[in-house]
Amino acid sequence: MYQELVDQKARLAVIGLGYVGLPIALEFARKISVIGFDINAKRVELMQQGIDPSKEVTAEEFKGTNIVFTDSLEALKQANFFIVAVPTPVDKYNVPDLKPLLSASETVGKVLKKGDYVVYESTTYPGCTEEDCLPVLEKVSGLKMGVDFKLGYSPERINPGDKKHTLRTVVKVVSGSDQEALDEIARTYELVVDAGVHRASTIKVAEASKIVENTQRDLNIALMNELSLIFDRMGVNTYEVIEAAGSKWNFLRFQPGLVGGHCIGVDPYYLTYKAASLGYESKVITASRYINDDMAKYVARKIITHVLRNSNDPKVLVKGVTFKENVSDIRNSKIVDTVKELLAFNIQVDVEDPYAENEEVYEEYGLHLVKTPARDYDAVIVTVPHKPYTTLSDADFAAMTREHALIADLKGIYKHTITSRKYWSL
Repeated sequence: MYQELVDQKARLAVIGLGYVGLPIALEFARKISVIGFDINAKRVELMQQGIDPSKEVTAEEFKGTNIVFTDSLEALKQANFFIVAVPTPVDKYNVPDLKPLLSASETVGKVLKKGDYVVYESTTYPGCTEEDCLPVLEKVSGLKMGVDFKLGYSPERINPGDKKHTLRTVVKVVSGSDQEALDEIARTYELVVDAGVHRASTIKVAEASKIVENTQRDLNIALMNELSLIFDRMGVNTYEVIEAAGSKWNFLRFQPGLVGGHCIGVDPYYLTYKAASLGYESKVITASRYINDDMAKYVARKIITHVLRNSNDPKVLVKGVTFKENVSDIRNSKIVDTVKELLAFNIQVDVEDPYAENEEVYEEYGLHLVKTPARDYDAVIVTVPHKPYTTLSDADFAAMTREHALIADLKGIYKHTITSRKYWSL
């Protein structure tokens, strides 16, 4: 398969062209022939014009690539090596939602041929590829894995907004249904990953490795959030504590904050769900999820207490609705939970963000972004260190607020800057 791809006798297809899929597709398209497939026709049309709807990839990166963007199954039939990179969210009860993954498996099953390869990149629990996705592939295609086609798993490690740790510079974990599959999949990814690949012994090991990456971060952030709750009661600034503790060589510099997005705030639920299905109730992981999910309401309580004491007509500005800095991704943005709490107390809330799209925010959360914030807020919540926010001064905050206002700096950006207003951070 590797040699056929290199010789242009076979084509690679990426199913799902979001934050993960599009960068992968474009990297491969510099080396081999690629089909980029997405069910969203509007997104496909934009990519055909060299525009990334997610704003992660520049127009320049589309140039010099051998790729066809499509939403057509007929076009997808021309591929022989399929990479599935669709979202794996949770529902409102934090139960894994496999519908996008199973739907993508059905799509691939409809075009799967003898000799083809299917590799999943979507983050999920150990066993999902072989126990949930494979049966769909086999049923729809009428083919049998190991006899007619090969299966693999290679967890994505794309970090939105990060131009340093990219597909090329981060070691890629790969796995296959047998030794031949592992070798061919590894060689194929080595085409685009300069850092090399790590060959996992089984598909389940590769799946587990990705879940552990994000669960570990979630646990560490939960610890810092709990410390922040404790230090707040002591009147101690958590970020100053981190600076002091960080002077030791082996201290891990995790920080408190709202844990949203499509990875860290979601993936641990996949692991606890699978554990529960096997009769084990996770304690530590579940506790960390509870702490991190509750932080948005904790922030809201701090704001509510302050503004209701100081104003009869409270007004709050939220600066930043994306889940992290310098990206447009609003999925699972936890500050929205804070906004909902404030609105429940009849507090007027304005939300602004230089990176988010107003239409997307309204469609996802029912909130409108303001283009020009007012100048009479009782509190300002700065959620993420967007580049335009990092240069704001004490005078800037004074100009947009009343004298009694509280500046809630969730990421500790202004801890030595704000003097004319009351300051609080996690």
